[in-house]
Amino acid sequence: MSQVIAPPVPSAPPAARRRDPVPWLLLLGTVAQVALRLWLARARTAPVADPDDTSYLAGARWLAGGPGADLTGHTFYQAGYPLLISPLHWFTDDPATVYTGVMAINALVGAALFPMGVAALRRLGLGRRAALPLAFAAALLPASTFFGMFALTDAILPTLVLGWLLLLDRFVRTGRAVDGTLASLVAAYACFTHSRGEVVLAVHVLALLATRRREMSAGLVMAAGGYLAASAVNDALRRSLYPGGARDMAGLLQERLTSVSGQAWSLSGMAGQVWYLVVGTWGLAGIGLVATFAALGRRETRLMAGVLLTTTFGIAYASEAALADEHRVGNFAYGRYLALLALVYVLIAVAVLFRATARNVLRASLAGILIAAGTGATVLLYAGTRLRTHQFIGFDFPETNFLTQDRTQFRLVLATVVATGLLTVLVAAGLLAGRRSGGVWAVALVLLVVNATAMVDIMGDGKRVAPTPPLPAASERGGVVVDRSLHWVARIKLTDPVWWTRIGWIDAAHRAPARGVCTVVVPAATDGTPPTGTWPGHPAGWLTRTGGAGVAAWVAWYDPHCGAATAATGPAAGRPGGH
Repeated sequence: MSQVIAPPVPSAPPAARRRDPVPWLLLLGTVAQVALRLWLARARTAPVADPDDTSYLAGARWLAGGPGADLTGHTFYQAGYPLLISPLHWFTDDPATVYTGVMAINALVGAALFPMGVAALRRLGLGRRAALPLAFAAALLPASTFFGMFALTDAILPTLVLGWLLLLDRFVRTGRAVDGTLASLVAAYACFTHSRGEVVLAVHVLALLATRRREMSAGLVMAAGGYLAASAVNDALRRSLYPGGARDMAGLLQERLTSVSGQAWSLSGMAGQVWYLVVGTWGLAGIGLVATFAALGRRETRLMAGVLLTTTFGIAYASEAALADEHRVGNFAYGRYLALLALVYVLIAVAVLFRATARNVLRASLAGILIAAGTGATVLLYAGTRLRTHQFIGFDFPETNFLTQDRTQFRLVLATVVATGLLTVLVAAGLLAGRRSGGVWAVALVLLVVNATAMVDIMGDGKRVAPTPPLPAASERGGVVVDRSLHWVARIKLTDPVWWTRIGWIDAAHRAPARGVCTVVVPAATDGTPPTGTWPGHPAGWLTRTGGAGVAAWVAWYDPHCGAATAATGPAAGRPGGH
């Protein structure tokens, strides 16, 4: 018998390995987030949210080696955010160019919320295909996007807080010292940027201690070192930019904590912040809050749920207790202080929509609506007629202005009803379209449309923000001083365009300008007196230029020959102390 050996059959070429598309989708989604945020900020070339906007810019200029400013009497604006944007001054001194660069930095930091949101949703149990579109839509939430349109520390706080929570959660689960150390670094930087970060750092330290892990020691050392370094830089900034002292928040906080009326103010304001958190996220944060409270009952999630809730209510209570009564509606219901946590609760809510049973989703939705109703009722009962008689500032209410389509007054009930309606649509989209890809894309699409529409509506028609009219060109080689009677708004608004020197003070009615001073700014007359009559004792040959409006209207008196005169004396003459 012969044996026939067949020639070997060539094996089929191995199937080409498909490249994982997720990294590319993350990259493209992040680029899209940057582009969308830059488009929304296309008109932003100058500060408008004063004194906050200008104060952060002044801090950045000082940290880059520039002249800084005198912000005596204002709230202390910490150095964390100014340090991030200060390198812009290495390349340009032009205020409009610097502000445009700030918008770019904000967009880059804000866009990081998309990949971090994907990581959070994956951590919450969703698959990659579900996490990508849902995180992209959620990242454009107004609470985590709107403040990126300004030079405000609120532009980076949502990214810092989400990063901190992700790192801390990983440390709790794995016990790796590097995770605890990185989480401590981020928490310390949050403390470096705003007083709300002090709550974050305090909760972080307590969480590390609660883990009872040996590896927590590295994290505790990093937290302590970061706090000390942040305090040193903040102290240096305070000494330079607040020579006469900053607003005393600690005294007001102590007074509120030790009086019945202060406690009523603080607790009611805390309720108002929680109301805004829920309504300003179209009701989703209500579901997130309910789910987080429920997580306290499970051993494996108890610690992180406690961290999130303690941070939330700690920030809401402490910020309200230290908030001065400025006779504005925002004293009673305000969304800015908890905006740094809004995306976290929305991501939790989205996970609930696709992981919990339909019955539990409906229960959580109803409980979230009741939270909004209860906290809203608390605001109505405590504030009463003050919601109508106090000053309404549209900047304080971006989301509710959109919900009510009214930028002139605060309409708590209508905003609650409309937010409840949007929540119903989102929940229905998820339940009716199913738990698979259909439901994911339905919820993501609805959430994306609502968030994008809200941001377009909030930002208006995109007209360019006009910078404060500059002082005469002759001023740019010499000192600038303002009369002590000039309204603080006018002085603050001049801080950014006067980039070459620190603005000093003068009593123009009784004192002549010092040598090297090229410009003296005095209040514009309110009785019809022409600009040339606003400073009877001005030096001979000086000219005028007007600017500002209302209480912030000013007249700049300047020496047209001052530029040439000071140029001969060298750069030092252009930076007089002015104090």
